[in-house]
Amino acid sequence: MSGVHPYVKLARVTVERLLNGDPAPVSGAEVENDAELWNMERACFVSIKTLTGSLRGCIGTIVPTRRSLDLEIIDNAAAASTRDPRFPPMTPPELKETVFSVDVLSPPEPVSDRGELDPSVWGVIVRQGSRRGVLLPDLEGIDTVEEQLAIAARKAGIVNPGSGLTIERFRVDRHKE
Repeated sequence: MSGVHPYVKLARVTVERLLNGDPAPVSGAEVENDAELWNMERACFVSIKTLTGSLRGCIGTIVPTRRSLDLEIIDNAAAASTRDPRFPPMTPPELKETVFSVDVLSPPEPVSDRGELDPSVWGVIVRQGSRRGVLLPDLEGIDTVEEQLAIAARKAGIVNPGSGLTIERFRVDRHKE
């Protein structure tokens, strides 16, 4: 795994260990002993795709839930591989047929005008009442702000996205295998 960013390496090692019945890493230092990489509180998403590009699991946070990024990655990698409700839990033979990515999110910021959005640059969080939907930026096939907002609203179960919709945006630092 040389050349693979430590965030992605940590996500893969976490899933490999869990699927093989071993304990998950307790910190990022187990794959890269560089405190600068891990000691920040940041939200992240861990995505797992098949070699043909189909999604196999994706779980993340939009605000940090753990005290450090390495713990956030470990939790989200475990969840993406075994608890994404869209897929059955992964099995060990699938590991060699998958690629991992880790998106580290900037803090969300409010959007007052849709002109402040660009789906190739900004991810979005949409809210209406208690419903909330998230969509990462720079996703294949999503080229307009309208598409991005509609998909995020649909994910949240928001039926009328034009009424009372609150929008936030965020950037990601994306790391892939």
